[in-house]
Amino acid sequence: MLEIKNLNAVIKDQQILKNFNLKIKKGEIHAIMGTNGSGKSTLSKVLVGHPNYSITHGEILFENTVINEKSPEERAELGLFLAFQYPVEISGVSNEEFLRIAFNLQRKRKNLEPLGPIEFLQNLKKNTNASKLGLEFLSRNVNEGFSGGEKKKNEILQMLILEPKLAILDEVDSGLDIDALKKLSTGIKNYMNNEKSLLLITHYQRLLDYIKPNFVHIMHKGQIIKTGDANLALEVEEKGYDWLINY
Repeated sequence: MLEIKNLNAVIKDQQILKNFNLKIKKGEIHAIMGTNGSGKSTLSKVLVGHPNYSITHGEILFENTVINEKSPEERAELGLFLAFQYPVEISGVSNEEFLRIAFNLQRKRKNLEPLGPIEFLQNLKKNTNASKLGLEFLSRNVNEGFSGGEKKKNEILQMLILEPKLAILDEVDSGLDIDALKKLSTGIKNYMNNEKSLLLITHYQRLLDYIKPNFVHIMHKGQIIKTGDANLALEVEEKGYDWLINY
């Protein structure tokens, strides 16, 4: 589904990604771990086309199509989704309105008729249950006044509604207590199937207790320095990152 070949990326002439390579197939869950400044969040932003980052070398292929020059909107249309580490607040726009507009724009691009408010609300209720976000949040402005955990759950609700082919979750576990993490993990599990893929970016192993990855990758200085299965995350939890950095 996704193949990254020798990717180099910069921001303000500072190189962050250095000959980065990764391949993700349908139905796979990949986790990327690493210290602060290793390039994890930069990778997520480059994949979805953030304008502050420039690709200087290499290719990103999504379903065999090179997307280096595609806009964020075009990449989202193809099926890429990013759950932000720090979700933004949008004043004056309710969650329900925001989601219905985004959902119907997606249907329009697929030459499908838009759903009316009643039909969409039925779909929304189903996915609200799956994301463990209460219906009372639908009338509130997007992320406005939400706690950190509520913002993260709202990102997962958006993912469930839009049904991307590849979801990139950038540190969605940061700042969550154990109960919020369990609820968030349930929503993420409800998203996955054999036709979808997931890229989890995280500092800690604890998220991977609930969502078992097929592969764990350790990043350092813009590159993957080691790949393994879920046991690699446990080893990092026990030993830290220093032993790998000097590996």
